[in-house]
Order: sequence, then structure tokens, then C-alpha cells
Amino acid sequence: MISISELIELRHTLHREPELSGNEEQTAKTLVQFLKRQHPDLLMTAIGGHGIIAVYRGEIPGRTVLLRCDMDALPIHETIKISHSSTTGGVSHKCGHDGHMAILAGVSAELADTRPARGTVILLFQPAEETGQGAARIISRMEYHPDFCYALHNLPGFPAGRVITRDGPFAGASRGIIVTLTGKSSHAAQPLEGISPAPAVASLISYFNRVSIQAEGIMATLVHASIGKIAFGTSPGNATVMVTLRAPTAETMDDLSKRIEQQIKRTAGKENLQHTISWTEEFPATINATLPNSIIRSTAEQLGYKTTILENPFPWSEDFGHFTEKYPGALFGLGAGVDSPPLHSPDYDFPDRLIPIGIAMFKGIIERSLEQ
Repeated sequence: MISISELIELRHTLHREPELSGNEEQTAKTLVQFLKRQHPDLLMTAIGGHGIIAVYRGEIPGRTVLLRCDMDALPIHETIKISHSSTTGGVSHKCGHDGHMAILAGVSAELADTRPARGTVILLFQPAEETGQGAARIISRMEYHPDFCYALHNLPGFPAGRVITRDGPFAGASRGIIVTLTGKSSHAAQPLEGISPAPAVASLISYFNRVSIQAEGIMATLVHASIGKIAFGTSPGNATVMVTLRAPTAETMDDLSKRIEQQIKRTAGKENLQHTISWTEEFPATINATLPNSIIRSTAEQLGYKTTILENPFPWSEDFGHFTEKYPGALFGLGAGVDSPPLHSPDYDFPDRLIPIGIAMFKGIIERSLEQ
């Protein structure tokens, strides 16, 4: 039997050794060492990069349930002084994925002690969530087809231990767009001899602000813009603009993307500029199916955990949406404290007291899902 203190120490170890998306090598080694001691029926490594799958089978055939956690850290310098501070400069676990891994590791220990009576449980430790690439790679290589899939995310701003759910869209879709504009440089004393992209960039930035309807979760957020080079004798001839688009559903994302593309083409044409458009870091909306989401709520109720049912989906994205596109599934939140620093803040640290709550929730979810 693994104690909660051992799982807390595991989280602290993972927190000390954070790794960015696609580079989770040491993280995977730490987890594999732990998982081997839990004697899964099958342990698979290097799945979709540094991903890990641990499988526990019941004696009687039945449904397959997948639980997923994320492994990657963020390029954020940690500012708080804690005993388990990051030892990697400029990289830290500021989204709480270290806590998610500790919770799923705890589930593996529970399954090692008591395997399910029927069916199969898959524990997936997934890399590269922050870039939106990990889930898609895992799915393309995964031999299992779960009947249900589940994940959780810690959520500052809600009471600690509160379970947050929502039927339908839980977290929105997002994608990055990279626009290049090409005109013609000229001497700064003769700007009319060239074709500067500066007016087009200004026009597009204004348009992005106008097209956003934050109350509806529709946003076009400028994340980067550059015009020419630092040369005071030269009027610029090229520019790059990068924007993150967000929308609550796939349909609204497709509509927003088309409108953005059309505006870019119109603006470039008006200013006599060549242009290119490319897309990156695409996250589908995470859609909670009715039955698995009802299992989450009934599990929380039986355990005595208070729940909050969201009126609107979160505007941020989660690449677990790749799973809910393909399989019936649901993502739920665990409150990390009303006064907690927000996610991706340099002074955020996952609350250890959520570990036993997450384990209990997943254990109950497994039991109810395999009964279906």
C-alpha cells in the first residue's frame, strides 16, 4: 500500500525536475520506476514521444476505461521559494501537471492492491499537452479503444476540493495563426518608393480586437507582431503577426477562422502585399458526453464532495479534446483554492491536499464506468 506522503514526495520530485513539451524524458523515467512497483499487467513506454501506458485487467471481460494525465511543464521561471523548487532555470510546473501525475500514480497503486472485478483500466501519462500535440500522437498509436475516457485539471479560483463539471463543451477550442506580409523595403527618406506592411498590421490588430466577443468565449488575441528590422534608414518590407483564436465549439472556431482568413486576404490585397497564412497548436473543444459526465457527478455526490456546474465553458483549451472527439469522455475540475495564484503564474504550486481527492474521484469513476 502506497501512502499519501509517498505520493506527495513523488509530486515534489516531479516538480523539481520539470521538462517542456516533447522533452519529458526524466519525468517518464521517474514515473516508470514508480509504476513498475505497482505491477501493471502491461507497461508500455515511449508512446507518442515519452508517453506511458499502464494497463490493469479484471478477471472478467468488460468495458475499457482510460484515465489520462499530462506530463509537461511550462517555460516559466519559478518565483516562489519552496522545498521542492524547480532545479531547471526558466522551466516549472505552473499548470499543476505534477499533481495530475501524482494522482494517476496513486490510482495505479490502488489498482495494484485491488484490480477491477471486470473490464480493463488504462492509465495514460501523456506528454506534450501544452502544445496540443501529445493527445493526437497518442491516439494515432494507441491499440486500445476505450468505452469511456476521463481526465481532471486543478482549477484555482474555486474552493479547494470542489468538483467542477459541465455537460457539453467544458473547455474551448483554440488555434494559433501565423501571418506573414511581404511588400517592398525602401529608404526611410523615400517611404513612398516601397510598400510597407505597417498600415496592414495596424488594421489587422484593430480588427482582431473588434471580432472578439469575450462574453461568448470568442477571442482573437494578438501574441506577437514584428515589422521589418531595427534599421532607422530603412522603411520595412515585411511583417509577421501571430494570433491565438479561441471559441467554445468546433463550429464557432471554423466560422471565426474563415472570417479571420478573409479579413487578412482583404487587408493584404488593399495594401498591395503578398501574404501567407499557417496554423499551429490546434486544440479541439473538450466536449463532455452526458453519461461519463453523470458518472463524475454521481461519484462526487457519493464521496460527499461539493460540485459546481458551470454555466459557460472555460475559454482556455485542453488537448484532451482530441480524446472526447473520438471516444465518450469527460474532463472535470478540482478546485485548488479561491485565493490560489492562477494557473501559469510563476508563484503557483499544486496543492498536495488534492491528491487523495483526485484518487478517490478516479477510483469511484472506474467502478461506476465498468458497471455500465
